[in-house]
Amino acid sequence: MFVIIGYIVVCASVFGGFAMAGGHLAALFQPLELLMIGGAALGAFFVGNDMKSIKATAAAFPTLFKGSKFTKKLYLDLLAMMFDILTKIRKDGMMAIEKDVEDPEQSTIFTKYPNLLHDHHLIDFICDYLRLMLSGNMDAFQIENLMDNEIETHHNEGHVPVHCIARLGDGLPAFGIVAAVMGVVHTMESIGIPPSELGLLIAHALVGTFLGILLAYGFVGPLSSLCEQKLNESTKIYQTVKVVLLASLNGYAPTIAIEFGRKVLYSTERPSFIELEDHIKQNKSR
Repeated sequence: MFVIIGYIVVCASVFGGFAMAGGHLAALFQPLELLMIGGAALGAFFVGNDMKSIKATAAAFPTLFKGSKFTKKLYLDLLAMMFDILTKIRKDGMMAIEKDVEDPEQSTIFTKYPNLLHDHHLIDFICDYLRLMLSGNMDAFQIENLMDNEIETHHNEGHVPVHCIARLGDGLPAFGIVAAVMGVVHTMESIGIPPSELGLLIAHALVGTFLGILLAYGFVGPLSSLCEQKLNESTKIYQTVKVVLLASLNGYAPTIAIEFGRKVLYSTERPSFIELEDHIKQNKSR
């Protein structure tokens, strides 16, 4: 929603200011200039990226126009779910969660939190490390190192769309100049026409530079920044799980372990201690 609002503000400011200054908006409507700039940028995008990067960018692009799913409610559910898992381990032993880990979709713990169960990457991450804890052959330092490597891999993969969109935005001003030069060439070859028509051709040529810069800094460039922010949000949930599981491995009680995880969260999504305690009590009563 905010992306659309931002685009409306950009267009209203630029085109509205131009119109208020006495400019004719019709002069800025140059579909052929857009074709040259957009087509060249898209072609360069395909040349500069492999299929994996293109698919990752295409998958990430629609999410930029949606709100964040990483809300306080989601993290309350995550911490409550981790508390349920760790409490079961503490009461009944590590082997008690074997069935939950092997088939989370049939687990009485995981199915209590459907909004988390739908995130298959997160559930796999949790189950994989619970499975390693079940094996009993790895200490906390080894599991922490493995977690760090997996989170880093996730983060690096998430940076692919960020870099692709940023490079696309960086190239737009140059392609705007290309379109402008093509317009100048067309103007020079039409040098014999009346001055009024010649001025119109020059104006059309300059629109190419304008469009390239506007698209780069008003539309595409901000998307790369937004994509990076969403990536950092998506990484935080794995870091929270990591801290909770490591605290449990180091012998802390479930209540203390989830408090470790709560402290990792950004302040905007971090529930208070009382909020988390009340949420866990509500889930127990279900």
